[in-house]
Order: sequence, then C-alpha cells, then structure tokens
Amino acid sequence: MKIVVIGGTGLIGSKLVAGLDGQGHEVVAASPSSGVDTLTGAGLAEVLDGASVVVDVSNSPSFEDAAVLEFFRTSTRNLLDAEAAAGVGHHVALSVVGTGRWPESGYFRAKAAQEEIIRTAGIPFSIVRATQFFEFVGSIAGVGTVGNEVRLSPVLVQPMAGADVAAALGRVAVGAPLDGVVEIAGPEVFRLDDFVRDGLAARHDPREVVADPDAGYFGAPLEERTLVPGDGALLGTTGFADWLKEN
Repeated sequence: MKIVVIGGTGLIGSKLVAGLDGQGHEVVAASPSSGVDTLTGAGLAEVLDGASVVVDVSNSPSFEDAAVLEFFRTSTRNLLDAEAAAGVGHHVALSVVGTGRWPESGYFRAKAAQEEIIRTAGIPFSIVRATQFFEFVGSIAGVGTVGNEVRLSPVLVQPMAGADVAAALGRVAVGAPLDGVVEIAGPEVFRLDDFVRDGLAARHDPREVVADPDAGYFGAPLEERTLVPGDGALLGTTGFADWLKEN
C-alpha cells in the first residue's frame, strides 16, 4: 500500500515514515524540500499518483492568526482536491485536542476550519487529535518566560511522546477510515506549570516556573480542562519521566 505523508520530514512525520516503512508499506515523505508544496499545489499530482492513503502532519510556518488560518485552509483544500483527482481512499489528518472548544486561540480556530474542510470534502477520512508533545516543553517555557521566571497557567495537560503520536497515526493510517475523530494523549495528567517545571529541572535550567492563572497559553486564556481529552482517548505508553531520561 502506498502511503504519502505530507510533512514527512518533520518531528512526527519522520517517525511515522520510519514506522510505516518498517511494516513493509511503500511510504513517501512529502515536503517542500522534496518538491511538494501544499500551499501552491506544486508536486501534489505526481506524489499522489497511486497512493491509497495520505497522512497530513504538516504545520504552518507562522502562528500569526491570519497566516495560520490561511495555511490550513489553502493547503488542506489543495491537498484534498489532488487526492480526489488521484483516487485516494483515506485522508488522515493530525489535529489538536481542544479543537472546537477554544475559539480564543487563533491556531485552534484554524485547526477547526481545517477539520470542517476535511469533513465536507467527500473523501473517507480520519482526524487524530493529539495533546501537546513532550518535545514542546522547551517552547512552552519560552513563551511564558519573563526575565528569569516562566509564568504559566496551572491548567491540566496530558502530553505525550512524539513517538507515541506517530505510532497512533500509523495504526489509523493502515486501518479503515473512521469518518470521525479519535483523541490520543499521554498516560499521565499534569498541571501545565508542573509539566514545564519538571522538564526544565531535567535540563538543569535555572528559570523559576510560577503558576499564574492569568498567564493564559500562547497568549490566549483557557479553561482548566480545555487541553485534556474526553473519555475514550487512546493513551500512549511513554511516561514523561522515562522520556526525560532518554532525551
């Protein structure tokens, strides 16, 4: 089975490609560096020729509200149009837990728009909503840093290892289309400030993490459980402490 991974050279995409290749599938990692640009449509017809499944793990190069919305709208429409022309039978998209219930976030509004385009395109689909990745602990700290303090809202998070995200995507990709949404998350629930505090401590980072209910998250306020999945989420197996030891 030919599977094309859009964004196949990135953090999640590269792990997904390796996993599917190890299972014996014909896997193609597609990205601008390989001549495939979903924003312009360049290279899509060629790379999708003969593909049964497309997995889209691409992300916007800019998180500014208008830019990220334009990216997901344009790239998703171009990709789905090319899939329809190529006869692709399953579109898999990586999304984010909390999509649809956090309109204050421009990024989450853009992901909601992407999901709606997928639902109405007419191609069998599966949307995989993941929680935050362990690998993002440094960037989360960076956004909240003021001087030597990291100010973060003490909301709940259930982050997961990138390898577990890729493994879940791989299982969905080789299965029947869900025509719906599945949530995936890590095995442990943290307060956001504790998650980052543990991550910085493991790196001997001297910054002090302060729980601040007014801090928001990437510039937007959110409720305590906005970023955690509902009942029935599929859970990864990698704990944060084990991941920190290995990384």
